[in-house]
Amino acid sequence: MGLDKQPSGLFDTINMESVRTIWTHRYPYPHEHSRHAIIAVVVGCLFFISSDNMHTLIQKLDNNIKWWYMYGCLLGFFYFFSTPFVGKTIKPSYSNFSRWYTAWIFVAALYHLPSFQSMGVDLRMNLSLFLTIFVSSILFLLVFHIIFLGLWYIGLVARVAGKRPEILTILQNCAVLSIACCVFYSHCGNRAILRQRPYERRNSSWFSFWKKEERNTWLAKLTRINQLKDQVCSSWFAPVGSASDYPLLSKWVIYGELACSGCAGSSDEISPIYSLWATFIGLYIANYVVERSTGWALTHPLSVEAYKKLKKKQMKPDFLDMVPWYSGTSADLFKTVFDLLVSVTVFVGRFDMRMMQAAMSRAHDGAEQGDLLYDHFSEKEEMWFDFMADTGDGGNSSYTVARLLAQRSIHPTTGYGDSVHSLPRGDLLLIGGDLAYPNPSAFTYERRFFRPFEYALQPPPWHKEEHIAINKPELPCGVSELKQYDGPQCFVIPGNHDWFDGLHTFMRYISHKSWLGGWFMPQKKSYFALQLPKRWWVFGLDLALHGDIDVYQFKFFSELVNQKVGEDDSIIIMTHEPNWLLDWYWNDSTGKNVTHLIRDYLKGRCKLRMAGDLHHYMRHSYVQSDKPVYVQHLLVNGCGGAFLHPTHVFSNFDTFYGTSYETKAAYPSFDDSSRIALGNILKFRKKNWQFDFIGGIIYFVLVFSMFPQCKLDHILQDNSFSGHLRSFFGTVWSAFMYMLEHSYVSSAGTMLLLIVAFTFVPSKVSRKKRAIIGILHVSAHLAAALILMLLLELGVDTCIRHKLLATSGYHTLYQWYRAVESEHFPDPTGLRARIEQWTFGLYPACIKYLMSAFDVPEVMAVTRSKICKKGMESLSRGGAIIYYASVFLYFWVFSTPVVSLVFGSYLYICINWLHIHFDEAFSSLRIANYKAFTRFHINREGDLEVFTLAVDKVPKEWKLDSDWDREQLKQPQQLSHLRDQPSKWSAASAQQDPLSTVKIVDHFVIHQTDKPSSVATNGSAVH
Repeated sequence: MGLDKQPSGLFDTINMESVRTIWTHRYPYPHEHSRHAIIAVVVGCLFFISSDNMHTLIQKLDNNIKWWYMYGCLLGFFYFFSTPFVGKTIKPSYSNFSRWYTAWIFVAALYHLPSFQSMGVDLRMNLSLFLTIFVSSILFLLVFHIIFLGLWYIGLVARVAGKRPEILTILQNCAVLSIACCVFYSHCGNRAILRQRPYERRNSSWFSFWKKEERNTWLAKLTRINQLKDQVCSSWFAPVGSASDYPLLSKWVIYGELACSGCAGSSDEISPIYSLWATFIGLYIANYVVERSTGWALTHPLSVEAYKKLKKKQMKPDFLDMVPWYSGTSADLFKTVFDLLVSVTVFVGRFDMRMMQAAMSRAHDGAEQGDLLYDHFSEKEEMWFDFMADTGDGGNSSYTVARLLAQRSIHPTTGYGDSVHSLPRGDLLLIGGDLAYPNPSAFTYERRFFRPFEYALQPPPWHKEEHIAINKPELPCGVSELKQYDGPQCFVIPGNHDWFDGLHTFMRYISHKSWLGGWFMPQKKSYFALQLPKRWWVFGLDLALHGDIDVYQFKFFSELVNQKVGEDDSIIIMTHEPNWLLDWYWNDSTGKNVTHLIRDYLKGRCKLRMAGDLHHYMRHSYVQSDKPVYVQHLLVNGCGGAFLHPTHVFSNFDTFYGTSYETKAAYPSFDDSSRIALGNILKFRKKNWQFDFIGGIIYFVLVFSMFPQCKLDHILQDNSFSGHLRSFFGTVWSAFMYMLEHSYVSSAGTMLLLIVAFTFVPSKVSRKKRAIIGILHVSAHLAAALILMLLLELGVDTCIRHKLLATSGYHTLYQWYRAVESEHFPDPTGLRARIEQWTFGLYPACIKYLMSAFDVPEVMAVTRSKICKKGMESLSRGGAIIYYASVFLYFWVFSTPVVSLVFGSYLYICINWLHIHFDEAFSSLRIANYKAFTRFHINREGDLEVFTLAVDKVPKEWKLDSDWDREQLKQPQQLSHLRDQPSKWSAASAQQDPLSTVKIVDHFVIHQTDKPSSVATNGSAVH
C-alpha cells in the first residue's frame, strides 16, 4: 500500500482550483497579445494630448481651405480602409497587418501637415525616436529569445518554453513599447529634475495629490489639466537617478540634458526615456519567464497526459467561417478553379466515374440491384424522412440545420406564431449534393461537412475516423440485416462541387464510410433507388457536371420502372440541379435523359421533383389544364448551410414540360430577397476585405502611366468651390485622353479589364447588352481610379509647394534627428561610437534607411520633383521601382474602399434591375441566415405530408449543452440517436437557439393517385 502512494508536494496542499482561476487567461500566453498595452498607450495619448490645449488646433490651422480638404481626405480614406478590421481579434493575420500598415502610412503622411505643434506633439522627434527605440527593442528581444531557447534546449527552463514566439508578436510588442516611450517624451520631456532639489524629488510620493489634505488642490487641478500633467510627469516619471548611483551602468545608459539653462558641465542624470524603456523590457522578460516556467506549474498542476486529456473537452466549437468567394489570397479558391478546369477538360465526355461504378457492379454477378436498390423501408406502416442540400459552408449555418435534423422531435411554429404538433426525427436523411465548399478535399469534407454533423449527432462509440468500409453495409453488432436497424440512415447524391475532383473525395468519404455523425450510411454508389412504404419511391440521380444522367444510370432506372414500380406507385425524383429553374433562367435545355425517363417511362407517376444547388427555398405547383402533367410539384431547397441565393430573380418562372406552374412558396420572400441585395453597396468590402489584393492592383494598373501629374497649379487658383470642381474634373478628362494617346501599361490594363468585364456578364444577355454593361462597368472603375490618382497627386503637389515635402532629400528625417540628438541625448561616454564600431556601421545605417523607408511621402515627393524637372529618363530602374512602390502604398489605401463600392454597386444594379449575376451578387454577401430543410411524412393512408422548416437567424455563439454533457457522463456507451439531447452545442442565448426559433414556412399534402379526391385536387392539397 505504501509503495503505491504518490508523493505529495506543495501543490497538493493548496486549493488548485482557486489558483487556476486566478492564473488562467483567455489566451495561452497573455504576454504575446498586446491588446491591453495598446489600450493603455491610447488612453495615455488622449490624456496628454488633451492636456496641451487641443482647442488651439482649429485656431492655428492655415486659413486656406486646402488643409481642411487634405485632413478630411486622409481621415476619410483611412477610416473606410480600416472599417473591416474594427473589432477583429488582434492576432497575426491580414487584419492585424492592415492595422499596422494603416498606422504606418497614416502617421507618415500626417506628420508632414501643419498645425500639430499646437497639440504639443513634435511628430518629427517622435517618429525618429520611435524608429530608434523600435530597432533597439527588436534586437534586444531577439537576443533574449535566442538565449532563452538555448536554455530550454539544454533543459534549464520549463518544457513549455520550447514554444517559439511569433515574429509578428515580437514586432507588435516592440511597437507598443516604442509608442509608450514616445508619448512620454512628447509630454514630459527628457530633462533631468533640477539639481538643487534632489531630496524633494527622491522622496516625492507617487500619489501625493490623493492625500486628504491636498484633495482640494487635486480637484482644482482637474480644471487645469495641464498642471495635472506636469504633476504626473514629475511624480510618476522622474529619473531613477544619476550615473554615479549605478557605477556599473555608467557606460551603458542614455543620459538626459540639464533642466537649468546656463548650468555648467553635462548632465549625469539617467534619461527617463532610458529608464522607462528598460522598465518595459524588464516587464516583458519577467512576464515571459514566469508564464513559460513557474506560471505553467501554477496553472497546470496536472501531469502532461492528464492536462492533454482535459484540453480535449472543448468549451466552444471550432467552426469555420463562410467561404470568402472574393478572396484574392485564398489558396482554396485557386485550387477550386484549377479543379474545375481539369474536370471540365478531362472528365466531361472523356472519363466518367459513373461508368466505372456501373462496370464494377457488373463485375459482381447479381450485385447491381443490391448496390443501387434499397427496399428495407418498404414494410413500415408510416415513415418520416428529411431532405436537405448544399451544406458544408460556414460551420454555424451547417450545424444549425444539423442540430434540427438530429433532435428526436422538434416543435416548430407557424408563420403566425402558433405552435403545431411535434415533428419526429426522420428515419432517413436525403442530402442533395454540394457537401463541402469551395472544393472537395479531405479538409473541407472533414471540417465543413462531417464536423457539424458529428457535433449534432455523435457517431457510435466503436466508430474510428480512419476506418474504411469495404463491404457495405457494415451493420452494428447484433443487427443481422439492414431492416432491423432502427437508427437514422443517410443517402447522398453528389453535386457539381463534389465533381470538381472527378468524384474522388465523394467516393472516399461517402461510398467508403459508414457513418455521417450518428446517421448510418449503407450507400455504395453515387446514385440509388429507395422503396418506401405505401408504394412511394425515391430516385436519387447523379447528374455530374453534364446536368444529366449517363446511359448506365438511365438503364438501371428504366428497368426498375418496368420491373418493380407499379402503375399506381408514386415517385420522388431527387437531383442536385433544379433544371426547371436553371433552364428557364439560362434559356437552355438540359437533362434530356432525365426528361425521357420522366415523360416516357414514369408517365405521370412523378409526384415531386426536389433539388438543391440554388440556396433558397421555392415550390411551384402545376396549374390545372388540359395538358398532360408529368410532375405535380417542383421543390428547391438548398438552404442546408451554404450562402443564400435570391428568390426574386426566379419570380417569373411558370412553365415546365409544357405545363403551367405557379409559385406557392418562396423563402426568403421576393421582397426580402430584393432588400437583402442592397448589402452589396453597404457591406461588400466588410464581407470581402480580402478582395483588396485584387482591387488595389487593378486600380493601380489603370492609372500607372499617369504618375506623376506635374502641372496642377491651376486647380486651386479659382476662388470658388465650383471653380475648383470644374478645374479638377477637366484635369481628370485630360488624364484620360493622355492615357488613350500615350499610355501603354494603363491602356493595356483598361483593355484587359474591358474584356474581363464583358465575359463576366452572363451569357444569357445579348452581346450588344453585354458590351454596354461591360463598358459602363469599366468606365465607372476607370473614372474612380483617375479621380483617386489626381487627389493623391494634388495632395503631394500642395505639400511640395508649401515646403512640407521634398526639402532636403531622401534622408530628411534622419538628418534632422542626428542634428538634435546630441542636444537632447548627450553621450559623454561614447556609447554610440562603440556600438557603431562593434556593429561595423550597421547601427546608424539601419536606422538611417529605416527612417527613409518609413517616410514614404518624402521619398515619393523627392522622386516626383526629380521626374517633373528632368523627366522619367533621369531615374534609374531602381529609382523608378522605389517611386512607384511608394505611390502604390498610398494609392492602395485610397483605392480599395472605392473599388469595393463600385463593384458592389454594379452587383446591386445587376441583380435587382437586370436580374443577372444571382450567384455572384449573393455569394459576395456570405449570408449564413435563412436556413431550412424539408421533412416528409408518409402517413398510414399513404399520403405524403411535406413540412419545410426554417430558421431566419443563425446563432454565431455556442456553448456546451449541459444536458448533453450530463447525459453523456451517465451513459457514455449509449447510441446518440437514443439520447434526449443528442447535440453537443446549444446557442449561447436560449432565445436564439434553432430549437426555439424554427418555424414552418411551407406545408402541403400530396395524395395517392388511387384516392377519390385526387381527381378534384389532382393528387395534392396545399396548406
